Amino acid sequence: MDRHVEFIHDVLISMHENLSELQQRKNFAEPEELNYIEAKIMAYQEVLAILKMSADQFKIPREELGL
Repeated sequence: MDRHVEFIHDVLISMHENLSELQQRKNFAEPEELNYIEAKIMAYQEVLAILKMSADQFKIPREELGL
């Protein structure tokens, strides 16, 4: 596997793990930290959406990148 693809896989794994952790934390968050968690979730989702859109534009199968 190309090391660039491995790099992207590694980054996406970390992003998906962080997003999952934030979604779990949201269920138990104190009211004052809820906005912060929701903003981080939206930021991760936006970055993932951009990566998916770019993969589509470059005709790279999403599955190949781990999207």
